[in-house]
Amino acid sequence: MRLTYTDADIATKAVELGLITDGEPLPNRLRGKVVAALLQEQTTPTPAGAEPKLADEIVIQPNGVILVDGEPFPWLVAQEPVDVRLSPDGASTVRMTLLAAAVQIIKPEPREEQR
Repeated sequence: MRLTYTDADIATKAVELGLITDGEPLPNRLRGKVVAALLQEQTTPTPAGAEPKLADEIVIQPNGVILVDGEPFPWLVAQEPVDVRLSPDGASTVRMTLLAAAVQIIKPEPREEQR
């Protein structure tokens, strides 16, 4: 697993996430968010043809309806506190608890470099 990223890798991902425009310097306080996104991208497989993207807007309404980019969030959310962290100069985060009938955790196969 790759644990280091070049400044170019980080800048490219920051532009993808919409944190900066191409050629603009990345503020140091946002660097960790970008590296975390790169690491998650590396460790989380995406279904064929599905690219992860940054939501433009999340709206949480008083009646419990959650809209992501104007579309209803398709999963049930537990009546637990929702953790919202606003960042006026970068990507904000929303953490919520999803309900599931079953959860399966699959142990990854050991990689060659880890053996």
